Amino acid sequence: FIKPLMSPDATMREINAVNSENQKNILSDTWRINQLQKHLSAEGHPYHKFSTGNLETLEVLPKARSVDIRHELIKFYQENYSANLMHLVVYAKDTLDNIQSLVKNKFREIQNTDRSCLHFPGQPCTSEHLQILVKAVPIRQGHKLRILWPTTPCIRHYKEGPSYYLSHLIGHEGKGSLFYILKTMGWATSLYAGEADWTYEFAFFNVVIDLTDAGHEHVEDIVGLLFKYIDLLQQSGVCKWIFDELSAICETMFHYQDKIPPYDYVVNVASNMQFYPPDDWLVGSSLPSKFNPGMIQLVLDELNPNNVRIFWESTKFEGHTSMIEPWYGTAYSIEKITGSMIQFMGLQQWMETAPNEHLHLPAPNVFIPTDLSLKNVSEKAKFPVLLKTSSYSRLWYKPDTMFSIPKAYVIIDFSCPYSRNSPEAEVLTCIFTRLLMDYLNEYAYDAQIAGLYYWINSTDNGFQVTLVGYNHKLRILLERVVEKIAKFEVKPDRFSVIKEMVIKDYQNFKFQQPYQQALYYCSIILQDQSWPWNEELEVLPHLEADDLANFVPLMLSRTFLEYYVSGNIEPSEAESMIQHIEDAFYNSPQPISRALFPSQHLTNRVIELERGISYSYLAEGLNPSNENSAIVHYIQVHQDDFMLNVKLQLFALIGKQSAFHQLRSVEQLGYITELTQSSVFGIYGVHFFIQSTVKDPRHIDMRVEAFLKMFESKLYELAHDEFKRLVNALIDMKLEKHK
Repeated sequence: FIKPLMSPDATMREINAVNSENQKNILSDTWRINQLQKHLSAEGHPYHKFSTGNLETLEVLPKARSVDIRHELIKFYQENYSANLMHLVVYAKDTLDNIQSLVKNKFREIQNTDRSCLHFPGQPCTSEHLQILVKAVPIRQGHKLRILWPTTPCIRHYKEGPSYYLSHLIGHEGKGSLFYILKTMGWATSLYAGEADWTYEFAFFNVVIDLTDAGHEHVEDIVGLLFKYIDLLQQSGVCKWIFDELSAICETMFHYQDKIPPYDYVVNVASNMQFYPPDDWLVGSSLPSKFNPGMIQLVLDELNPNNVRIFWESTKFEGHTSMIEPWYGTAYSIEKITGSMIQFMGLQQWMETAPNEHLHLPAPNVFIPTDLSLKNVSEKAKFPVLLKTSSYSRLWYKPDTMFSIPKAYVIIDFSCPYSRNSPEAEVLTCIFTRLLMDYLNEYAYDAQIAGLYYWINSTDNGFQVTLVGYNHKLRILLERVVEKIAKFEVKPDRFSVIKEMVIKDYQNFKFQQPYQQALYYCSIILQDQSWPWNEELEVLPHLEADDLANFVPLMLSRTFLEYYVSGNIEPSEAESMIQHIEDAFYNSPQPISRALFPSQHLTNRVIELERGISYSYLAEGLNPSNENSAIVHYIQVHQDDFMLNVKLQLFALIGKQSAFHQLRSVEQLGYITELTQSSVFGIYGVHFFIQSTVKDPRHIDMRVEAFLKMFESKLYELAHDEFKRLVNALIDMKLEKHK
């Protein structure tokens, strides 16, 4: 901030780091479609530019034009780094006088050259960039539809919240919503709506829909339904009760929000200081409170067919496109949506031929909490206590003794031995949990909007249900989730959709980052009783709805339930919840489930690596287009032990920064370079994982070994005072209060 050197060597290192990051992103569909949207905008507008840079833009092209990039960097610094453009937030446990003194001491030398803030007037999309249909070829399997409109930036009207109001309605997932209809038709698996890429001068309102194979064949109907829903909003008018409901939800969420980590908090507030007046620095746009139907109507009017940009992504377009985006190489074609085109391409025709489904506005949200009082629990336990145990369950309980907020946290862990005894069982368990989420979605969506969340995930031993949020109506949601599990039925049409999604997830494994694949292979090799992804993919296409219908009763026939209940809940409430669950599974005349046999209480195991022997597992990259390679250098250290755990934590704390500095900053092996401590089923170790386009894995592995030898010497040479400082840093981390 004060006197940056920007030396030639440091500048070149940063150019290489930028290029390495770009190589990491080059096959990311998110980055690719984002740049394609920029590419199809006005060339003279800053929005059009390549947003991240690479070696070509920062080294090759400047040299070809005899441009000194370091000189340009210093010039950029001098033109933009001025004290009057900066905002500082300090988060500290100290007096304001001491903090002010510290700030003056550290920052007073920053020059104030009275620079003006950059502005980007004008719209990035002219008429030639509107009413377009763009077909693009993604990297990953699947289909996605993005409908965009340039709109009035809502940052200027943050208290009126026009985009928040519209995104709530267009993105709703309850009965009568656009997504509910698309899901019922079997055309979509997710839908997002909201403002994006906003500045003071321009913004876009996006609707992003993940399509099924059937949905890909009905894009015209889907776009027509979207515009029918927008027409419904026009006909219904702006509803004050909906705005008031959203405003009340925001008010509650703001006042009872979870503690934000200090690092994130100071970044958020510093960003807010750039956009909002002082009274709203801590709030930002979190509290829409002024009902302004005219402002909402203004943005709604902009969501019209004359203003639209449609981006349709599908691997089925491969070989049927005519253009290439220059920076990421995305293949695409572009067509104008006008009346002169083929008849079915007209937007009006799409609206007229769309299914005549019953779209309607959402009903009032029954999950909004009205009782936010705190429970008076007599015993303030610092640690979870075992409240109840039996042959088929264990209940752990801990009241809130720190945060004093009206929220609760419930975990129900279903241990099911039959859920993981074959690749087929593994896949069927996954489909089962995803179907449960699918069945519950339209009911539980209101709970999510009101701040009550749930997840159902498959685990190493079965599956797990998690509920977190305001405790007032948590029991209502819990009972519905339990009912869906206990009375599970397979709907063949939804089974087919979920199966299609799961198959694509497995097929897209090869498009994960190489370091992610390497971490997966390391895990699969070390863990006992795990099935490789390709075996699971092999069995998937042959599974049918009847297979799941036969499997679920078997999976649930023997279970052990472990509960964890914490937060603003009394012990009697926790026991009552658990009793309801056990009545549903164990206590009926024909129980769904019985307790596990003693031999079925299995412990997950990890393969023990013999000391003195190095093991290598080599895997060929699955994506020929990805130039990155990666290694995971894993060192297995010890079984769970209090003293050894702390020593390993200290090793990782000291080594993390040294490894990053040496292997990434100095040797520049790759943008993704990390040393982390790992714990797998009570077996502790450390991981180095590095992804690179400049060096092969064997060379990187040699450099990791060299680093370890160098680091060993560094540890022996560490001064006593420095060692104590690092020990105290670890102590401080452990004493830090939970957020």
